[in-house]
Amino acid sequence: MASYIKINGVELPYPKRGVTPTVTTVVDAGRNLNGVVVGQRIGRDQYKLDALEWPALTAEEWSRILQLVSGFYFDCTFPDPVTNAWITKRMYCGDRTAEPYWLKKDAQGNVTGKPDLYINCKVNLIDTGR
Repeated sequence: MASYIKINGVELPYPKRGVTPTVTTVVDAGRNLNGVVVGQRIGRDQYKLDALEWPALTAEEWSRILQLVSGFYFDCTFPDPVTNAWITKRMYCGDRTAEPYWLKKDAQGNVTGKPDLYINCKVNLIDTGR
């Protein structure tokens, strides 16, 4: 595997340094009459890839990433920080943000108004628990 992350088998460009893989243990918990925490683990550990960012992407690259996560649920393959092995989890995408940086020009050199390059492209990927 040559990329840090794949969505539905499609390799994404290498993200900026600073991705935060988070492992969450979901617990059903409360306190008993003595104030002691009583709880149990629910399901398996779940993952979140937070602060997934690319400093600059062409409009085509950013569009491709947005299209890959547009079906709400998708398969995401990434290195598991627990085992250091590749894992694939069913995930969905949180907020997606980017700043248009350069605008396209037509053959005559006139600005079309459509972005040609985006900067600070960010997404968060969240495990569905499936």
